[in-house]
Amino acid sequence: MQRRQFMSSAAAIAAIAHTGNGFAQANAPYPSRAVRMVVPFPPGGPTDVMGRTAAKAIGDQLRQQCFVENKAGAGGNIGTDAVAKAAADGYTIGLSAISSLAIAPHLYSAVPFNVEKDFAPISLVGTTPCALVVHPSVPFTDLKGMVAYAKAHPGKLNYATSGIGTSNHLAAELLQSVAGIQLTNVPYKGSSQIVPDLLAGTVLVSMESSLATTLQHIQAGKLRAIAVTSTQRAKALPQVPTVAESGYPSFDVETWFGLIAPAATPQPIIQRLSDAWAAGSKNPEAQNTFDTISGNLRSTSPEQFAAFIRAENQRWGELIRRLGIKAD
Repeated sequence: MQRRQFMSSAAAIAAIAHTGNGFAQANAPYPSRAVRMVVPFPPGGPTDVMGRTAAKAIGDQLRQQCFVENKAGAGGNIGTDAVAKAAADGYTIGLSAISSLAIAPHLYSAVPFNVEKDFAPISLVGTTPCALVVHPSVPFTDLKGMVAYAKAHPGKLNYATSGIGTSNHLAAELLQSVAGIQLTNVPYKGSSQIVPDLLAGTVLVSMESSLATTLQHIQAGKLRAIAVTSTQRAKALPQVPTVAESGYPSFDVETWFGLIAPAATPQPIIQRLSDAWAAGSKNPEAQNTFDTISGNLRSTSPEQFAAFIRAENQRWGELIRRLGIKAD
C-alpha cells in the first residue's frame, strides 16, 4: 500500500512539474526558440537570397536564430501553402511573392489557400524590375523601335518568359495591351533556361523578371536591355530607360516579395517581426546583398503590406480576366 501511495504521489508531482513547464514555455517571451522562414523557391536564386538576407536581419534583431527552409514547387504555391497551414505561433513565417499572393488566385481555377483569409502580412521585403532584354541582332535598338517592328509584323516577334502567368509574362501582356502590339509568348520553365537560348539567338527577345540572370551578359555586350518596367531606372543599368520614359506613362511593373505568417498569428508578434525587419533592413550588409541581385530593398508596416496585396490582386485579377489568361 505504501509503495502504491509513493508511486501515485511521484506521478502526480511529475505531472504537475510537466504542466508547469508547459505553462512556462507557453508564456515565455517571444521568441524563445528558433523561427523558421519558408522560402517557396529553390536555393541559390534571387528569392532565396532575399529570404536568407531577411532571415539573418530578423534573427539578429530578435536575438534568436531565424533559419530558411526551401520548399519549392508550383510557382511558389507549395511553400506558401505550407505557411498558411502552419501553427499560428510566430515560429513559422514565409517569404512569398507576387506569383502566389496576387497572380495565382486569378490564374488557376483553384489554389489551396485564400490570400485574404489565410495570411497575416508582415512586411514587403524587396522588388525587382522586369527588363526587356534582346539579342544584339534584332533590327531595333529601343522600345519604340520594337513597337514599330511588332506593328509591322504582328504576331511574328517571339518573346521568352519563365512561364504562363509569371510576373514577366503579365508584364509583357500589359505592355502589348498599352502599346497596341501582338507578340507571341514562348514560355520556359525558368530564367536559367532562357539565357542560353537568348545568347544563341534562338529566341531574340525576353521579358526578364530579374536583371540578376542577364546582367553580366548585358554588361559584356552579348545582350542588350532596351527598357525596364519599374517607374525608376534600375541602379545596375542607369543608362537603360523605363517603359514609362519610352512613351507609356504610368507603366509600372515590379516583381515583389514579402513576409507573411499564418492568419491567426497574434498581432503583437506580427508587429515584432515587422519591426525586426524594418530595423535589420537598415544594415548596410542587407542593402549590399540586395544590390548583388539588382533588387530594391523595401520595408512596410503590416497594414501597408496588406493594402498593397489587395491593390495588386485587383490590378492583376482585372488584367487576367480581361485577357482570358488561364494556366489550367
